[in-house]
Amino acid sequence: MATNDSFPLGQPGFVSHPIDRAAHLRLDDEKLFALETNPGARAYVIHKDSILVALSADKPRALLTLDEARKFGANPGTIFLGLENGAAIFGMGIGAAAAEDLIARDDVNVENLRAVATTGTIAARELSTIAMAKSLVSWHQRHGFCANCGTRTSMKEGGWKRECPQCKAEHFPRTDPVVIMLVTKDDKCLLGRQAIFPAGMWSCLAGFVEAAETIENAVQREILEESGIRCEDVKYYMTQPWPYPSSLMIGCTARATNDDIVVDRKELEDARWFTREEATAMLNRTHPDGMTGPHPVAIAHHLLAHWLHDKT
Repeated sequence: MATNDSFPLGQPGFVSHPIDRAAHLRLDDEKLFALETNPGARAYVIHKDSILVALSADKPRALLTLDEARKFGANPGTIFLGLENGAAIFGMGIGAAAAEDLIARDDVNVENLRAVATTGTIAARELSTIAMAKSLVSWHQRHGFCANCGTRTSMKEGGWKRECPQCKAEHFPRTDPVVIMLVTKDDKCLLGRQAIFPAGMWSCLAGFVEAAETIENAVQREILEESGIRCEDVKYYMTQPWPYPSSLMIGCTARATNDDIVVDRKELEDARWFTREEATAMLNRTHPDGMTGPHPVAIAHHLLAHWLHDKT
C-alpha cells in the first residue's frame, strides 16, 4: 500500500498536540492580556470552514501575528488556545464582509481547511491547533445567546466558556461523538458512498452517537440502519477530532453476521462489499475502475489500512 509521510498509519490529521493548552491561565485575565499583547503571540484566523493563509516569498503561513490578523480584519475577540515554546497561540474569527475584502489581495488567501489539510499547504503538526481554533470560533459564532433565557452572553475564561449576565447560566463548548467503523466479513469489508463524496470515492460508514447510547450500540445501530448489515464483536481502534464543526470521530471495527445489503438511500448513495485486493488498489489509487478510498488525513483511511496491514 502507498504510504503518506504527513499521515503515517495510525496518525490521521488533527491528532498531534504541539501546544500546551495551559488551562490554568484561562482564569487569569491579567496574564491572558499580557500574553495577548506580547509581540510573540500568534493567531489562527477562521472563517466558516476556511482559514486565512498569509502568502510570502518563503511559503504559505497560517500562523499570523496578532497585528497581521487585525490588519486582515479579524474580529477583536481572541480565544486562548495554549502555549507553544512559551508564546501564546490564539484563535480568531473574521466576518463575511472582511473575508470578502481579502479576495483581491495578493498577500493573503482565505483557503478551505480541508484543502489545506489534504494538500499539505500547512504542516500536519499544526492541524490539531487549527482544529481547536476552528471548533471554538464556530461555537462562539453559533452560541451568542443564552439557551436558558435568550440574553446575549459574554465570552469568559479565554474563550472556553460563555456566561449569561441575566440568569448567570454557564455555557461550554460541546463536542459531538460520532462512530465511524470498518465492518468486515471473512476477507471483505463494507464501504459506502455519499452523494457529496468526490467521484469514485468510497469510505467507512459513520453516524452520530445518540442520547443514552453506548459506542457499541451506536456502531451496530448505524450499520444496520444504513446498510441492513447486523454486526458483532465491536472493537475500539482510535479517535480523531474532526472540526466540522466540532466532532470526535470514534474509530471502531466490527464483524458482520450477514451479507445481504439493504441501502438506506436517504443516508447513502450506495454501499457494497470490497475484497482486500480491491481495497488495497483503492488506497493506492490504482483501481482499474478509478475507485478510491478516503484520504490519509481521515481516520477512515487508517481503519481500512490497519485492516489490510494486519491481514497481509
